[in-house]
Order: sequence, then C-alpha cells, then structure tokens
Amino acid sequence: MTTFFQKVEHIGIAVRDIHVANEHYSKLLGVPPYKSEEVVSEHVITSFFKVGETKIELLQATHEDSAIAKFIEKRGEGMHHIAYDVPDIVAAMQYFAEQGYTLLQQQPKRGADNKLICFIHPKNCHGVLTELCQEIS
Repeated sequence: MTTFFQKVEHIGIAVRDIHVANEHYSKLLGVPPYKSEEVVSEHVITSFFKVGETKIELLQATHEDSAIAKFIEKRGEGMHHIAYDVPDIVAAMQYFAEQGYTLLQQQPKRGADNKLICFIHPKNCHGVLTELCQEIS
C-alpha cells in the first residue's frame, strides 16, 4: 500500500463573516490568526490559526459564484475540506488518478499559505472534500 500523506496540513472551515469567525476562533483556540490572505483565483479570504501542529483555515467567499459561497448556500457554515501535506503533488495526483479518484484539477494550482494544491472530489472520500498540499519551495 502506498501513502503520500505526511500529515494533516489543515482543516478548512467555510464561514460567512471572517471577522466574526476570527473573533470566535481566537477565543476558542486562545491564539490570534497567524496569517490572513486573499486568494483571488479562488474568490476567498482566508485566516489561519495554529495550535500545536494543527492548522485551521477559515474561508470567506469574496464572490457569490465562488465554491465557498455555493457551499454555504447549500450546507451552511462548517467544515469544508481536510488537507493533507504531500511531498510531491504531481506524483500524488498521478497515483490517485490511476487509483480511480476524481481530481478537480488536472494540474496543481497555487493556493493559500504558499502551497500548491489539488482537490479530490468528495464522492471518492465519503463526502469529504480532500485537498492535497505541497509547500512551494
């Protein structure tokens, strides 16, 4: 059996208002976000929290047609995806495609927090959107 996953990179949570969510998660986790950024290509603003080795990414839509806006409209706020750190995203994508997983991108793309990313369709992962992440060096 092959594994490409090195660790859970982060858990993504879709929120309506990132400022309200930042206040809540700062109180809940006892730390402020260490980073916020806009990912224009994905039409989101993100905030990242870190507790130990665990990262939480909050995502707010910046456009009504974005994936996050559609997710919240359909399901409400909540867990959007789980991301795994991989050492070689191209090799991981090739492996998962060969195993019959549906990749939502044919090439890795730039995501938040200095990562190359690719998503695996939730239908292949028991309803959980799965993200592959590789640090950009």
